[in-house]
Amino acid sequence: MKSKFLIVDDESAIRKFLRASLASEEIKIIECENGAEAVRITRTENPDLILLDLGLPDIDGKEVITQVREWTDIPIIILSARDQEEEKVAALDAGADDYLTKPFTVKELEARIRVALRHRSLPEESSIFIISDLEINLKNRTIKKAGVNVHLTPLEFKLLALMIKHSGKVLTHRQLLTEVWGAAYSRQNQYLRVFMGQLRQKLETDPAQPKFLTTEPGIGYRFKVDF
Repeated sequence: MKSKFLIVDDESAIRKFLRASLASEEIKIIECENGAEAVRITRTENPDLILLDLGLPDIDGKEVITQVREWTDIPIIILSARDQEEEKVAALDAGADDYLTKPFTVKELEARIRVALRHRSLPEESSIFIISDLEINLKNRTIKKAGVNVHLTPLEFKLLALMIKHSGKVLTHRQLLTEVWGAAYSRQNQYLRVFMGQLRQKLETDPAQPKFLTTEPGIGYRFKVDF
């Protein structure tokens, strides 16, 4: 069965470019030009992925995200010319899975799509996460790096588990702080800097050049799985 990708953009040239770049025997492309149509198609077609522009002629793309997130967790990747950090943060806080600023390469887009689809296909009951030399057992709360046990504090483990649950997805400072520390700490970014530094010291081969726990400047952090 073909995967279905919904492209939402009011520029026909962009839709044509994405259709030519992504369409294949395995992928069916659906297109629309505005937000209201995007919400309707999402309900009726149940696509596997949404590629969404923010600057739509009827409603802002962030409103599309909010409406769609009321009933589904379909991966949503923002493709927008808006490069301001606050726009990216707002879209991600609304429920987008990732954000690419125009112009972008097809290779970069394909990598983000692979991550988004792979994350959605992971079984919820899976408790063991293995990547490179890391083995993390979420159920038993044990971690090994290159076969050696690694000790994390409860808060460090909670932060790491949250990032693994959303591996590949950029999580904003607010999302991480609210989930790990609570809503009262949603603006205490220094907490994240300290704890992320501690996790990198314990899990990264080179904490100064992290391979897994990467920074999205001005936005948040990502547990990178595609490198």
